[in-house]
Amino acid sequence: MTDHQLPKTRSGEPRAFFGRRSGKKLHGGQQAVFDATLPALEIKLNGRLDPRSLFPDADKIIVEIGYGGGEHLALEASRHPKTGYVGCEVFTGGIGKMVQAIAAQDLRNIRLFTDDAFKLLVELPDASLDEVYLLYPDPWPKTRHHKRRFVSETTLAELARVIRPGGVFHFATDIEDYANWTLAHIVRAPLFRFAPEKPGGWHEPYAGWEATRYEQKARREGRMISFYLSFKRV
Repeated sequence: MTDHQLPKTRSGEPRAFFGRRSGKKLHGGQQAVFDATLPALEIKLNGRLDPRSLFPDADKIIVEIGYGGGEHLALEASRHPKTGYVGCEVFTGGIGKMVQAIAAQDLRNIRLFTDDAFKLLVELPDASLDEVYLLYPDPWPKTRHHKRRFVSETTLAELARVIRPGGVFHFATDIEDYANWTLAHIVRAPLFRFAPEKPGGWHEPYAGWEATRYEQKARREGRMISFYLSFKRV
């Protein structure tokens, strides 16, 4: 899929779901690891991409959108070496930390996409993913910025296409408005089902969960309630 098929801004440019790409400059050691390691890990799109070509022997394929510092992605990859993971992140600081973790732990089941995750989704085959994680995404709290939230009718349609029946879309946030926003969109997405096992269960972390640095920050700031939502692809 080409840029003209992506969500657009008023000016007609493809809409990005992120705010910035860079922050503090990587120091010498980080930059050296980044430069040496990223080329072998980075996914470059050239039309359709079958994730099985990246992980031909994997038991499952999982995508994490906006992995931040990579804590969750690295932990899951180390726990499940037979699963193939694709991490999507545009922030250079986060990519640098992820690359360092991959090199330090010799993680061989991760590949990285360093552009807007939606561009990757539209190039994946139908039913090619087992799970997708979207953890603590930018909530874009101002009303005029809500259109930049990753969860939308458009993105949910793509997620429903690429996640196999029986697969799961996981969404976590500490922003109640974004949790409500996501639930409201899921209700209108006929191929996803929200069926919690018990009332309030959505406040309980996923099995094996270890708090991300964004979640730790939220707790320090007094925002203690998080939402761990999982939606099954029917």
